[in-house]
Parts: sequence; structure tokens; C-alpha cells
Amino acid sequence: MRNSQNITISRPESLTTTTADETTWSLPGAVVGFVAWLLALAIPFMVYGSNTLFVFLYTWPFFLALMPVSVVVGIALHSLLGGKFLYTCIATLLVVAAMFGVLFLWLMG
Repeated sequence: MRNSQNITISRPESLTTTTADETTWSLPGAVVGFVAWLLALAIPFMVYGSNTLFVFLYTWPFFLALMPVSVVVGIALHSLLGGKFLYTCIATLLVVAAMFGVLFLWLMG
């Protein structure tokens, strides 16, 4: 039995071929997520008026807990959509508004 190693010879990559692996930055997605959270927080005020403050008096921790979730959703959608800012804005607004709607309906019973 031989005591040696297999040697593989690979072709060197040329310097002219580049890959199109561009990273997407997470800051625009985070900003979109935070702005979507602020806009979604305004939806109950637009629907129910100033009576919403009485609801928020006891339920503010639930809505505050959705803020980091909204930021992470914005970052994830920005990365998944390839950094397309307009699509990120629309998708994040829809997802965050749906999360707020589900939470608000759950709290209202």
C-alpha cells in the first residue's frame, strides 16, 4: 500500500472573469422597516381616532415589540428582493400592516 496523497491540479481563474455577487446593505431595509412600523402605528389612529389612546394605554408593549420585528422584516425583504428599494418598500409596508392588523384584531377580541 502506498503512503502518498492525490494531487489535484486546478485551472487558474482568469482575472477578467468576475462574479456578480454584490452584497445588499441592510440599512435601507432597516429604515424602511422602521418607517413602516411608524405608518402602521398610525393606522388605528386613522380608523378609530383619539379613542385609540385608551387602547394603547394598556397594550403598548405589544405594539412596541413589533418594532424590532418590523426592522428585521425590512432587512430580510431588502436582502431577498435583491436590494430593489421600491419593491422592498411595498412588501415591507404590506407585511408590517398585516402584522399590526393581526395584533390589533387579536387584542380587540
